[in-house]
Amino acid sequence: MKSGWRQAQIGIFLAAIAVPPLVQTGIEVASGRTPQVLSLLRIRPSEANLRAFERELEEASWLAGPVRRAVQDAWWRGFGYAGDQVAAGRDGWLFYRQDVRYLVEPAGGDPPRDAWRAILDFRDQLAARGIALLVCPAPSKASIYPERLTRHAPRKVVSPTLDTLRRLREAGVETMDWFRLFQDARQRRSGEPHYLRLDTHWTAETARLAAEATGRRVLELGWLPGGMVDYHLRPVHVSRSGDLARMLGWEHPAVGLGRETVACHQVVRSDTGERYQDDPASPVLVLGDSFLQVFQADEPLAAGWIAQLARVLRRPVTSLVRNGGGATLVRQELSRRPALLTGKRVVIWEFAERDLRFGMEGWQRVTLPPAGPLPSAPIP
Repeated sequence: MKSGWRQAQIGIFLAAIAVPPLVQTGIEVASGRTPQVLSLLRIRPSEANLRAFERELEEASWLAGPVRRAVQDAWWRGFGYAGDQVAAGRDGWLFYRQDVRYLVEPAGGDPPRDAWRAILDFRDQLAARGIALLVCPAPSKASIYPERLTRHAPRKVVSPTLDTLRRLREAGVETMDWFRLFQDARQRRSGEPHYLRLDTHWTAETARLAAEATGRRVLELGWLPGGMVDYHLRPVHVSRSGDLARMLGWEHPAVGLGRETVACHQVVRSDTGERYQDDPASPVLVLGDSFLQVFQADEPLAAGWIAQLARVLRRPVTSLVRNGGGATLVRQELSRRPALLTGKRVVIWEFAERDLRFGMEGWQRVTLPPAGPLPSAPIP
């Protein structure tokens, strides 16, 4: 009896191994395609090639999709688990797990020592060139909408970034408090949320709110006069797929269609009707991460934070943006392209608040190349 059961188990196991590739081969042959498994004979046997082959098999497999969906559905319905990178909130909201970790896990130093030193060092290097620095940590969605994460959370939480901002100001670093700006805006109106439901980032209107406040601050500080380029706004709507939805996969039960319709305002030159474009000769350099890319470098273009800032300053700016690299990668890129600092009077530096603890490449000290002679021509 035991022997028969053991043989049955072996048979089931062998069938589970053999049937999927045979069915897959039959599907490919029936559709007129060469069986993908034969491509293994045409590639050089290396780790990279074999891993690429494995990924191709997974993507083409008739079985992988249904199994993945079944597992995701079971995890979601049984435990509310949305994956390693994404936390499922209330009412269909998704959150980036690192944002949540930054907010709820105890910090090992506030502000982190490496971040503190890197920011002060960068400020001092720019000051030696006659360039002013404005530091702008971007609040996470969890900091502004904690009640959307869990019903047990208060409507307002105190992000550890607020203490970092206070300490930076005490050290003479100019900063923007977008936390208070967004929370005050929430109290004044109860309409559209400031962050996208299925995305890490803010809405286009929130990007405009932050850019307008930042531009006014630069002008109030007297760092440079207002420019002479007039822009106007052109309303447009876009259908956007959220980055958190893409992390989960379209078929995940927490996502649905995975798209949101977003109201935007493109920034357009009043004299030519052309969409906003950067100017390398601008006295303003913007450094940042993907918060500055959304609606700016993707659809509908020229409707993100950078274009909105330029509209307030009445001058185009120079921008250097690295997705996920607002802490160190963008400064490293700047050190390799020092010409970007030529003629600059203001640097505005944005990074996601989670980068204070989880920044890609950490918070390395980046030395800028020696400065050449400062230009004597007046600011245009």
